[in-house]
This record gives sequence, C-alpha cells and structure tokens, in this order.
Amino acid sequence: MSLLTDLINLNLSESTDKIIAEYIWIGGSGMDLRSKARTLPGPVTDPSQLPKWNYDGSSTGQAPGEDSEVILYPQAIFKDPFRRGNNILVSFFFFFFFFYYGFAFILSCVMLTLQLEKRSQRTKDMPLPRSLVTLLLLLKYPGMVLSRNILCCKKILNGLLAGPLVAFLALRFALFSYQHFREIDAVFCGPYYCGAGADKAWGRDIVDAHYKACLYAGINISGINGEVMPGQWEFQVGPSVGISAGDEVWVARYILERITEIAGVVLSFDPKPIQGDWNGAGAHTNYSTKSMREEGGYEVIKKAIEKLGLKHREHIAAYGEGNERRLTGKHETADINTFKWGVANRGASIRVGRDTEKEGKGYFEDRRPASNMDPYVVTSMIAETTLL
Repeated sequence: MSLLTDLINLNLSESTDKIIAEYIWIGGSGMDLRSKARTLPGPVTDPSQLPKWNYDGSSTGQAPGEDSEVILYPQAIFKDPFRRGNNILVSFFFFFFFFYYGFAFILSCVMLTLQLEKRSQRTKDMPLPRSLVTLLLLLKYPGMVLSRNILCCKKILNGLLAGPLVAFLALRFALFSYQHFREIDAVFCGPYYCGAGADKAWGRDIVDAHYKACLYAGINISGINGEVMPGQWEFQVGPSVGISAGDEVWVARYILERITEIAGVVLSFDPKPIQGDWNGAGAHTNYSTKSMREEGGYEVIKKAIEKLGLKHREHIAAYGEGNERRLTGKHETADINTFKWGVANRGASIRVGRDTEKEGKGYFEDRRPASNMDPYVVTSMIAETTLL
C-alpha cells in the first residue's frame, strides 16, 4: 500500500514537462459529475490553450447511441489539489446535438433570457459565445454568494447503512445508527449548529479537507460551518461575478465528491435527506448588483424582490428536484406555494439582512434553492428576473 501511495504522490515535474488535465462535466441526471483525464505537453494558464474534447453521451444519458458525441468546450481552469504540481482541473460548457436538430443545447437547458434564446440556434461546431452569457450576468455588476448543504452517509448495503452516518456540505460521521438517528428528539437540534465536540460535530476532517482543497484549487470558498441537523455542514462560495459562481460551485462539488470517495462515504444532495422534524438542505444564494450596493440601494433591492415574487412559480420549478419536501413552512423555510420576504426572517422566501436595512444598501438572500440546484440555472434566473 505504501508503494501505491508513493506512486499516487509522484511529482511529475521532476521528470517531465507534461501535465495531467482532468476534464469535468455534468452528467445526464443534472447532478452526477463525470470526469476523465488527458495528458498535455506542458503547463496551461488559460482555457483557450486547451483542446476541446468529446465523450460518449449515450453512456451518460445525454445522447442517443447513433449520434453519441458530446463536445466539451473548456471554460475555466483550477489547480488540481489531488495531483498538485502543474496539473489542473478543467470545467466545461458542453454541447450535445440531437441528430434531428441542427443546433446546440447548452448545459441541458440552462435558463437564458428570451432575447438570448432567440439567437442561440447555431451550427454543431459553433458554441454559444460565453461572452453573451457573461454579458447577461455581469449587467449592473451582480455579485453572488452561494452556500449549500450536503448530506453524506456511509456506503449502503442492501438498503441499510453499513456504518455510521456522515453528513456534509456538510459532512458528518454520525455516532448513531440510522434508527437511532431518526429517534433523536428534535429538541436537541440546537447543539449541532456551529457546534464543537465529538457528540455535536461529525465529519469535520472531511469538511476541513474540502475547505483547504478548494482554496488550493483557486476556488473563492469563503467559509464553512456546521448546520442545524447533526452531521450537516455548509460551505459558501463567493462573492463571485456572473457565471464564475456556477463554475466554482460545480468544481467545488467535484472536489467534495473526490474527497468523500477517498473517505469511503457517499454524498447525498437530497433537499430533505432525513425525514421528520429536521432541517432540509438548501443552497441559499446571496445576490446584489452595483446599484444595490450604492446609496439608495435598499429601494432597488425591494423592487428586485417584487419582481422575484411575480415569477415565484417559475423559479421554484427550476430550483431543485424534490424541493417541495423541504419548503414546508417549517425548519427555517417558507411554504413552497407562498412568496414572502422579510428582514432577518429565515422563514421567508427572500431574507434581507439587518445591516442591509440599517445601511440602506447591500444584498438579499434567496432561500428557496435546494442543495441539488444547478448554480448556472439559479444565478441566471435571478439575474434575468431582476435585471430585465
């Protein structure tokens, strides 16, 4: 085993200029992350230096077998915290082409504006220019911070947990069997939020490993904390400008998947991973534009929130699968069928912070997205609704 470890940790730069690039993309479920590696002749500093690649979309549920190639277009580069050295992780926009249509679909229906949508029909080999997507999201300099909750559990055998639970984004090593976990009185939820101690904070080693790996990779991860449900953690990505928020969240999730793979635990992004009187798992999104952060910005924020209320149903439909089990009006959520906002109100759809109200400028938090949301979809929808 020590020889295997030595080989895994080989420093390639001592013997070759070649590097390894891990190409990462989103699979057919919209939640599964896929990747494959290729050798490049030397260090790369910009996505434009990378070759596009393809993969078998029929094996990921994204293309028919008779027209299976899905094209990967490099979009962002991150340092590889696993191989280190000059090796890199690469995130992508991908394009797949139904053989009976002549144009590309980006990210399995990323929500773009109607105006942009009308101009998006393009030939097979002509990707939708990233600058157009970025233009939408950079309008008025929107800034975003996304936080997400994730649950991990030990590998499942025959439908039963084979070991202690672990929750993340939360990550946790539970000290209880699954049955015992379900029977914990909810009155004891209090000690877990930002708690410390073996009986309150489970899985901190995995969470901390993820935190440091993201910082190493160049992801703008801004913090972590234990959450209300035992073993549940949260990390925050941002502030990020425009589409980079999506790039960073997806790569952060990939790194988390790899770390839990090493640790032998299985991630769950389910919005309500444990039924009963427990908090669900969300992906709260903080959002602001330049005008919101300037004097008089509070009025701009209120107008933006009003626009979000008018399109509540559309946003809910795109904010994550199974979110109705989480948005019940309990456990720090608003009911899924009701839109409301408030200052410091964690039972609202949109929360405005006390500091924002006091200073008359700042940001708001959309608390509706689930932990299994697509950050590209959520950030583009918020921008589209509030800016157009």
